[in-house]
This record gives sequence, structure tokens and C-alpha cells, in this order.
Amino acid sequence: QVQLVESGGGLVQSGGSLRLSCAASGTIFTFNVMGWYRQAPGKQRELVAGITSGGSMNYADSVKGRFTISRDKNMTYLQMNNLKPEDTAVYYCNLQNVNHRGTLAYWGQGTQVTVSS
Repeated sequence: QVQLVESGGGLVQSGGSLRLSCAASGTIFTFNVMGWYRQAPGKQRELVAGITSGGSMNYADSVKGRFTISRDKNMTYLQMNNLKPEDTAVYYCNLQNVNHRGTLAYWGQGTQVTVSS
């Protein structure tokens, strides 16, 4: 089992910045992917950014150039700059354990990010 604990959400004005943190504990495979997803009211959960245990990163087009994902061992961070009202959502930390048998995914409890215009 894996436990994920997020922190760092809050209320910020448009153009502002926030930094989300996620701490993973438990059984974490050598190859894994940590990422951030978000879900706005009435919308599907979507990938924001991901980073592998090897350091490869990917971003949603809507956040490229504004958000930066990083990790330090079993911690992952999402630096969010130039926030826009459309970034308002619950942000979820995700970890995927990957081995030859497949992938196991785990989720944090979510943290609210609200951007006011």
C-alpha cells in the first residue's frame, strides 16, 4: 500500500503563485510515476503534470510554461505560477507503481486550489 499526503493548496489572486507538495510513503517500486491531476466542478479529472522516477516529465498543454513539477525521492512538488481562474480545481497527487505485472495507482485526498479573478 501507498499513502499520499498533499499540502499547499489555497486561495490566490489571478497571476499569483502556489506550491503544492505531496509526500509518498509505503511500498514504492523502483520504477514509478508521480503526478498531479485536477478536477474542476462538473469536469473530468485531468492530468496536469507527471514525473517518472528517472526524471522524465510531461505537462498538460494548458499549464506548460507556467507550472513546474519536480521530485526529491518520494516527494513531489508542483510549482504553479501565473495562475488563472481556470486553474481552480481540486488537485490530486497520484503515484503509479510499475513493474512487469502492470501498474498500481494510488491517490491522495486532494487539495483545493482557488484562483480569484
